[in-house]
Amino acid sequence: MIRSKVFNTIILFFVSFGLWAQFTISGKIYSKKLNAPLSGCQVYLNQGNPRTSTNTPGEFQFKNLSKGKYVLHTFATNYQSFQQEITIQNKNVYLEIYLDSLNVTLNEVVVSQKQTDFGFTRMRSVESMGIYEGKKTEVILPEQLVANLATNNARQVFSRVAGLNIWENDGAGLQLSIGGRGLDPNRTSNFNVRQNGYDISADALGYPESYYTPPIEAVGKIQVVRGAASLQYGTQFGGLINFVMKKPLMDKKLELLIRQSGGSFGFYNAFTSASGTKNKLSYYTFFQYKRADGWRANSDFESYNFYADVDYRLSDKTSIGIDITHMDYLAHQPGGLTDAMFAQNPRQTNRERNWFQVNWNLWALHFDHKFDALNEVNLRVFGLSAYRNSVGFRPNRVASVDDNSERDLITGDFSNWGAEARYLKRFFMGEKLSVFLAGTRYYHGFNHSIQGLGSKDKSANFEFINNQNAIANDYRFPNNNASFFIENIFYLSEKFSVTPGIRAEYIHTRADGFYGNIQFDLAGNIISATRTNESRTNERSFVLGGIGLSYKPSTHLEWYGNVSQNYRSITFSDMRIANPSQVIDPEMKDEKGFSVDMGLRTNETSLYNFDVSAFYLNYNNRIGEVQFYDSNNRVLRRRGNIGQAVIMGIESYGEVDLWRSLAPDNEFSAVVFGNVAWIQSEYKASQIPGIVGKQVEFVPQWNTKAGLRVGNKHWKASFQYTNLSDQFTEATNAREGGVSAVVGLIPAYQVMDLGISYQFSRYKVEANINNLANNMYFTRRATGYPGPGILPSDGRSFYLTLQAKF
Repeated sequence: MIRSKVFNTIILFFVSFGLWAQFTISGKIYSKKLNAPLSGCQVYLNQGNPRTSTNTPGEFQFKNLSKGKYVLHTFATNYQSFQQEITIQNKNVYLEIYLDSLNVTLNEVVVSQKQTDFGFTRMRSVESMGIYEGKKTEVILPEQLVANLATNNARQVFSRVAGLNIWENDGAGLQLSIGGRGLDPNRTSNFNVRQNGYDISADALGYPESYYTPPIEAVGKIQVVRGAASLQYGTQFGGLINFVMKKPLMDKKLELLIRQSGGSFGFYNAFTSASGTKNKLSYYTFFQYKRADGWRANSDFESYNFYADVDYRLSDKTSIGIDITHMDYLAHQPGGLTDAMFAQNPRQTNRERNWFQVNWNLWALHFDHKFDALNEVNLRVFGLSAYRNSVGFRPNRVASVDDNSERDLITGDFSNWGAEARYLKRFFMGEKLSVFLAGTRYYHGFNHSIQGLGSKDKSANFEFINNQNAIANDYRFPNNNASFFIENIFYLSEKFSVTPGIRAEYIHTRADGFYGNIQFDLAGNIISATRTNESRTNERSFVLGGIGLSYKPSTHLEWYGNVSQNYRSITFSDMRIANPSQVIDPEMKDEKGFSVDMGLRTNETSLYNFDVSAFYLNYNNRIGEVQFYDSNNRVLRRRGNIGQAVIMGIESYGEVDLWRSLAPDNEFSAVVFGNVAWIQSEYKASQIPGIVGKQVEFVPQWNTKAGLRVGNKHWKASFQYTNLSDQFTEATNAREGGVSAVVGLIPAYQVMDLGISYQFSRYKVEANINNLANNMYFTRRATGYPGPGILPSDGRSFYLTLQAKF
């Protein structure tokens, strides 16, 4: 009896202790701007269970919670979401939370809370009306880098994105040429390139080459999403590169930023921006002027760039705005070199009549509306009116001396517009949060390309000669594209989520015009000209599918993986551009395939950051070039479908703040970063003899970037080392460039960069040395403009920038 009473007492004690060991998380939520309690704000723990909302005084409470870790989230109309990890030990937790309104970007809030600024992070699961759960993403924050922003130095700006292959077309960053995983870097044409979420390439479908690159001095962040971006952003294998321009300041009526840069080879850059808000109107605008003589003779240029973003908040839920961009530049082009010429003197040039001109005009209207904390919609209507002209002497033999005959002239006019709408909804399925995204897009492009004989001048004259037989090609390329996609994040548990998605595409492309052949006598006079009329129509529709997986074993760690189908239609440059050394396959087909990513990465931490992943890319009907000999024993290149290419590898990136790991409260930091990609590639199938088993072009097996950055809140210094192994430029893996030098090996190269900056009060000084060791190397063999032939990269150069902010 006594033993029974003791037993019951013990049981009662443990039951009572279990009841007593229940805790609460409570608090009060305020509007930071109004400094007043915020009622009706939804609050939930972990993935949605339990959940509640704040009362009129802004209070909330969760009862009967056990010890352990919780993640608290908030959603409120017109306010940024808030997330905080909470650990309950032996007492209740009380919070006071101040929410920023939506006119302050979340990325800025996150950065200000970090102890260190790596200049590199990742996109959140849901951000800017997009879903990125389970996808491989990178976000570059240029202002936090010690890099040569005045020259748009892509080697430095994109140094923390693993596996990118960057062509260095010029020393000023007028054009961005980035590839990855075996994709042709030429003008970043295998990525969907956007500015503030809308297309900026010549024609996103028919001619996706980017002649315009935003000045990195004006860019707030660069978002990079790999192949899985095909579901939300359309048909491409590379993924998305989105330049998000700086946003208007909300707490000032006017802020001026003035940057003056000078450097080697006559480089000068003037950048001035203005930003502010008055009442409901906010704005950000800049003007940039840039010029240089160039590292090689005949490589001078002059560039003008203007941008304005004006936004108006109609209400707390609705805002509208307009973006306007104008850029034009004229660049002298020194032409390419043969391997022998490069070995003799990389700075030499035998072309002084080659010129390139670009005029780019973009506009975009944007409308954003939040129905409530869980439902929002946006609309983007955008357009482009632009042209590009190129003229020069470009025979198949690069070493040929210019005979001062009529130059080859190509003009291209682009008139495109499109509209995209997206709807994002957060909802609960039982006790679990889900996020639904639907979007639709319509795009119309019209491009007009003419190729023929230009003047004999040395100047930048882009007029055809007055001869009816002087036009070799004249084509119009109208196209239409309509698409619809849906994606949904299903949180199956607090740690595991599944994100399936599909995209339906309709593409209609046409080519109407003629191509011809012009024959000359020994004196260079036209003796005959033939023309063949051509009209081609290609209409197709298809569905792409994909799925992403995410498992977060802890707050700062995530396993992710995704599989996505990819598609790329042939472009009009694939179909018809006259080149003296190139033959176009008339039966060329669209490219199809799929990509897979699997990896482990950190979420936001202040001391370390890493992402290690494996990828697999299956590329069917890959378009490329094969070298062959014609009946006259001339070396020519055939452009067409090569076959099935398989590319796989490991992409790894990591960085750690060594100093703050040892002394967390110290203002000084010493960040070491490493970026290594190991890639294997092979043609698995082809109808062309001698291709199967060959390596895929533009795939260096090793791609390494590493560096060190030290400093404190006033000064920073950075050193970067880049190393790429050998890579081929066409499918037969030809190693010798021959007389044309347009194909052949790109030998392994190494390059080092050094930078330093000092901030005091409202002033800042930056100094950079590019190619510290003065290595002579090249990253590209051009097939047409701005070559053909080897295009040497710049030697050692020095730059100084002075900045003032008022």
